[in-house]
Amino acid sequence: MTTVAEKLQQKTKQPVSTRQVRLRLVHVDFWSVVKLSFLVALAGAIVLVVAVGLVWMVLDSTGVFDKVDGLLRDVLQQKAYSIKDEVSLGQVVGFASVLGILDVVVGTVLGAVVSILYNLSVLVTGGLNVGFANE
Repeated sequence: MTTVAEKLQQKTKQPVSTRQVRLRLVHVDFWSVVKLSFLVALAGAIVLVVAVGLVWMVLDSTGVFDKVDGLLRDVLQQKAYSIKDEVSLGQVVGFASVLGILDVVVGTVLGAVVSILYNLSVLVTGGLNVGFANE
């Protein structure tokens, strides 16, 4: 008795024809582009805030801030100066959060502008030709 796998192995392999389709992109949906650009900018903002926090923690744990404090004390001749008072983790993450919010707003607006510009440029250029192949 033969199994299904053996029957499939016995079949002759037929050549697969590659079918190609050429399509023209003549319209980009405004709200889809705005939503996508918002999500990409939001992901970028989250990465920015997390990366800034991690870099600050690495610099703090390796003692870079203490060495900079010692250098500034020698140069400025002040005994009670600490760079952590000026650049604390909360301040750095807060500044990165503000930059992230600006990034989300600007990224979303730029996505909307690009969508409008593309839809207007299609009137002149006829759209973007895209080729797809089925293998």
